[in-house]
Order: sequence, then structure tokens, then C-alpha cells
Amino acid sequence: MGRARRAAVGACAAAVLVPVAAAGCAAGPGDGGDRAGDKSSERTAARTDARSAAQKSRSARLIGDGSTAWTGTQPRQPRVRKLAAGEKPPQFVVFSWDGAGEIGDGLFAHFREVGRKYDAAMTYFLSGIYLLPESKRSQYQAPGHAPGASDIGLLSDAHIEETVDQVREAWLDGSEIGTHFNGHFCGPTGVASWSKEEWKSEIAQAKRFVRRWKTNTGLRDAAPLPFDYDKELTGARTPCLEGGDNLRAAARDLGWRYDTSGVNEQVWPAKKDGLWDLSMQLVPYPGSDREELTMDYNFKVNPLTTPANAQSQMRDGLLAGFERAYTGNRAPLIVGNHFETWHDGAYMRAVEETIKEVCPRKEVRCVSFRQLADWLDAQDPRTLRAMRGLEVGQAPEGGWAALGGRGSGVQ
Repeated sequence: MGRARRAAVGACAAAVLVPVAAAGCAAGPGDGGDRAGDKSSERTAARTDARSAAQKSRSARLIGDGSTAWTGTQPRQPRVRKLAAGEKPPQFVVFSWDGAGEIGDGLFAHFREVGRKYDAAMTYFLSGIYLLPESKRSQYQAPGHAPGASDIGLLSDAHIEETVDQVREAWLDGSEIGTHFNGHFCGPTGVASWSKEEWKSEIAQAKRFVRRWKTNTGLRDAAPLPFDYDKELTGARTPCLEGGDNLRAAARDLGWRYDTSGVNEQVWPAKKDGLWDLSMQLVPYPGSDREELTMDYNFKVNPLTTPANAQSQMRDGLLAGFERAYTGNRAPLIVGNHFETWHDGAYMRAVEETIKEVCPRKEVRCVSFRQLADWLDAQDPRTLRAMRGLEVGQAPEGGWAALGGRGSGVQ
């Protein structure tokens, strides 16, 4: 698939520019204390976990035509526990990827390696249609569109195979496989117009393309994806951040746990329509008094961006948002990206530099959305309520012990 066609995948959301005043975020898995143990030992253990999972997959319980399989507990998952009263929460950061296909440029594999190196689990929102061959495109029937219609291109057979390999390894790395649905329709006739039942149809098709990629491609001897997609799929981001209300209604019926299809400030998350609202946030936009959404596409279409300053503006904006939370209310930073080379790869480099800078920091956990939801679910609701009372960048008056101390209502 050529770059021009691929660029349609990035049509995520209109640029968000607001006066500096507030920002927004969420929370995730792990302990509040410093990282323990030697990093090289952790990576060695992680590789052992991945090898063990790969070995299990050879004797796995195949599902359906063998495109997916149940291989047991996912490797490299963090320990989750409830915060003690007055304990400082970890600083969570989520890096996520819309579309998540491999088109021969090595970007998927590269960021998987970056994640392993810096102990960063990520969420890959796979477009289901990326596992459907061009010759079978009529199998896709988007609500309100002709059979086979799509606003993004399909992958070549070779790139489907590469995408399956990357998705398989990403899960074994400990990352999450979500969905970006299928045809990426935006605007008046797109996902914003879909009913709850039409969203269920779109989701069912996205699942089917993942669960039947062997049948559709003819690659019956390939290794399966080592997870049950019904159990793995617990959240999503909608195309162009549109249609969230009816999507959440459908997702709630399907037992999903989170949605990341909106715009938040950097404050601790709450549930919306029964799902954790883990939407991206607004962070400072360098060189202005404005804020911008934490996604590469939005920095790209910001009228203040030029090719010359694109990398530094996104990197510095993300780091400013990180520092505001890290030294303040500890609301996690949520970042969205695409495997794109806009402005000669400026945004890819900006994201990689951010990962390298923040993930090794003390008390920082770079996690997937699913891991973040696990941590939130494990907390005392009173503790989360108290943390949600903190404004953007606001550290608790008197310190974290005061926030959870006697008389605070958080025990």
C-alpha cells in the first residue's frame, strides 16, 4: 500500500487548539515505588516469558480455523495492587497506535523493539480490514456503504503476513491488541452516523477478519495469533474520534472496559457510559499559549507547525505534559500515533525520544490501555475520587500522605 493511500489512516481528529488553562489524563498498572531489580535481568526474564509463550502456542488450543489460539496467560504483565492510604501513585504513560499495520517499512517492528528496550508495553489498534486480502474485500460491508467500500487501502498479501507476524510478537511482548475497526469512515456518512447496532456489525466484522485470516489468505500453515480475540479485545479508538456515544453503548453490551475516542484534560479518569474514559489529552503547545491533542496527526495539522519544527514541537509538548503530571497530580499521559512518516518521520522520532526520556524515569510505568484499566479497577473508588479532585498539574496540598490520611475520606 502506497504512502498516499496510507495517509488516509491518519485522518484521526480535527486539530484541537484551546487556551492554556487545563489538561487531562488517566491511570494504569504497577506499584507506586521505584523500579526494583536490574534492567538487563528484567529483559532476560521477559525474553524467557516470550519463548515460553511461543512454545505453548505450538500445543495451543486452536480456535475456529486456527487463525487464533488460546495459549494461556499473556506474558510480561505487571503486578497490580491497590494503593495504600496516602501512597503516591505511579506516573502512567500509554503509547498507542491507530491502524497498526506493517507495510514493509519496518516501523511496527522498530517500535516493538523500542518498547522492549525501555520496558514500555503499548496498545496496537489493529484495523480488521488489514487482515482481509484485496481479492476478498467484498466480504466487508460497512454500515451505509457498498460491499468492499473503505476509506483506507487494504494490504497486499505479503504485508498481511508481515502484519500478522508483528501482531503475534507484540502480544508476546506484553502489549495489547485493540481495534481501529475497519473502513475508517469519517464525516456525515461515516461512523458518527452509525447506530448502536451498526457499530456491533462493524465490530463483529473486525473480529471475523482477525479470526479467519488463515482462511481468507490461504496461509494455513502459519502460526496462529496466540490469543482469543473475544477475550483480548476490550477497547478501541474510533476513526476521527467520531461516533463515540453509540460505540460505547455497543461496547458496553459486549463487555468492553474502556474507550479512548475523545479529548480530555490531564486529570484522573472516570467512567463514561460504563467504560473507563481513557481518551487522549491536551498538553502545552510549545511556542504558543495554546494546547494540542496528544496525537501525531493533530500536531501535524496545527497551523503553527512547519516541517522544520515538527519534531521538537511534538516532543517538547509531550514532555511538558508529562512533567506537568509527574510533578503534579500524577494523572497518566495518553499518547496516540500512526505508523506514518509525515514531515519526513518527524513525529515518529518525537514519540521515540519521548519514550526514551520518560519510560526509564523513577516511578514511571509505560503501559497498555488494558493494563491501565486493570490498575484502575483494583483501586479503592474513594482513592480515585480523591485523586480526581486534583486539578491539572496540581499536587496534593500537604503531599500524598495528606491526600490519603486521616480525615481525608480516603482510607
